[in-house]
Amino acid sequence: MLKAGRIQQLTVSRISEHGLYLADEEQQEVLLPNRYTSLSDKIGDKKEVFVYHDSEDRLVATTETPRLRVGEAGYLRVVDKTPHGAFLDWGLHGKDLFLPNRNQQGGVLVGHSYVVYLYEDDLTGRCVATEKFKAWINNELITVKPREEVSLLVASESPIGFRVIVNNRHWGMIYRNQIFRPVAVGDRLTGYVSRITDDNRIDISLQQTGFAQVKDSAEVLLRMLHDNGGELPLNDDSSPETVKQMTQMSKKVFKRSLGVLLKRGVVATDEHGMHLTEAGNARKNQ
Repeated sequence: MLKAGRIQQLTVSRISEHGLYLADEEQQEVLLPNRYTSLSDKIGDKKEVFVYHDSEDRLVATTETPRLRVGEAGYLRVVDKTPHGAFLDWGLHGKDLFLPNRNQQGGVLVGHSYVVYLYEDDLTGRCVATEKFKAWINNELITVKPREEVSLLVASESPIGFRVIVNNRHWGMIYRNQIFRPVAVGDRLTGYVSRITDDNRIDISLQQTGFAQVKDSAEVLLRMLHDNGGELPLNDDSSPETVKQMTQMSKKVFKRSLGVLLKRGVVATDEHGMHLTEAGNARKNQ
């Protein structure tokens, strides 16, 4: 069934002067305009396209990839405003995403970006943006578990850290004292569920926990050594601030990761820092 706001695989059913008509399994058709076709296209070909409503409320297809699909949250820039709402840069040629006034939180400004959620309007079937997330993003029924890898969208900043949207479904928090790299509102990140509290709060870490984190961080240190001529001015005595600035790791993770490399015999340390051993250099040249 053809539905707006989704990427679908459709079949070329006929060719017209305006483009290709693509059909779903129920033989419903949608036009893929000429700008997205080629002379090699033929009837029966499969096409992966994004379907949406054009300015005349007709379903149309495109091979472009939108910045948001139905059921996703994102950080979009306002490109225009009318008495009825705002229009957001959707990443599609000649088509912006509508953010009605009723879906805004205190108004928006042209040129500024905002975190929004894309849903399909029940009455019109059109794609609509909203800044009011309660119906779609909440923690009433948790669908993630501790240590699970999750996708994140940074939604807002507070004194204690950053509030994030988890897997386009839940709210989570990354605490400031656990962040070791630059983070900003609108960033898309990969994170890990560190804890789910009894009242369904989700705490997020940007690093894996336990040995998996140490193993990954050890590989990061090794790559840094390879990229810096085999030496880094870091050792067990380096300050937490210096470690964070150079490696985006906590001092604790850095020390454990360095310990892994020392045990492997691929690095050694002295008062000046750490450097690759013969074994480490041999690995570099493999």
